[in-house]
Amino acid sequence: MSFSGDAKAELCRLSLTRKCCAQAECYGAFLFGNRFDQREARVVTESEALCARLPALLKKGFHLTFDRLPEPGETKRVFALTRSDKLDELFDAFGYDPAQSVAHHVNFAVLEEDHCRWAFFRGAFLAGGSVTDPTKGYHLELSTTHLSVHRELLHLLGEAGFEPKSVRRGANYLAYFKRSEDIADFLARMGAPLAAMELMNAKAEKDLRGGVNRRVNCDAANLDKAVDAAQEQLEAIRRLQARMTLEDLPPKLYEAAKLRLANPDLTLTELGELCRPPITKSTFKYRLKKLAELSER
Repeated sequence: MSFSGDAKAELCRLSLTRKCCAQAECYGAFLFGNRFDQREARVVTESEALCARLPALLKKGFHLTFDRLPEPGETKRVFALTRSDKLDELFDAFGYDPAQSVAHHVNFAVLEEDHCRWAFFRGAFLAGGSVTDPTKGYHLELSTTHLSVHRELLHLLGEAGFEPKSVRRGANYLAYFKRSEDIADFLARMGAPLAAMELMNAKAEKDLRGGVNRRVNCDAANLDKAVDAAQEQLEAIRRLQARMTLEDLPPKLYEAAKLRLANPDLTLTELGELCRPPITKSTFKYRLKKLAELSER
């Protein structure tokens, strides 16, 4: 199963304790499902967990049953209400009159309680949402065909402390998150803490791996610089050697030249420790600089 499927399965394991929350979750599922009008309320899903939860939600919230259930062997399972009396009961509960309304709106009055709002978000995500595998990237989206519902969802999410981005894709309007922290927080508050933890663990592992790679690359770059510098120092000393006897150099410069020629692979710190008495890296570097200046004269 995909990460998105696992997250939805975790949400579907939540118990149905409040009637108001069951109604709010149904509200989200229908508004972000396949169709919701005076003729039909339909949710189409591939999630087996949601297939088991939808009838229980409708039963808990409205004491109703679906008029259409999935056919055996269907990949995309269809749940639908078509009887006018059942649809009227839904519309009454959500404060919606199809005869007077051209566009759908989210009725904030039925989502006053915080737990009902999160049940609404949960239903919207289960029916019209998805989340990317965090090992591949960070993206969670909620999709609906209703523009007004989309705009009001953005408002509700803003009140909950989120700042989702918005985009249109074909006939659908998407609210989406790209920040891993927002996605993890959203999943946890909907009722999927295990999925949120898995996402944060994947992010921590990715950050750790990226940090190790950066350090390795940095070390490699520093090593390349050290090798180039050592080669330049050796060439400078050999130019001097071609023109004069190194023993004629001042004692400290002669010692530095002799140590560098004998130990081309050692660092400046290690060469400084070989001096008698030992000297610091910066002092040894200064002596090599003087040798380079002499070689250029």
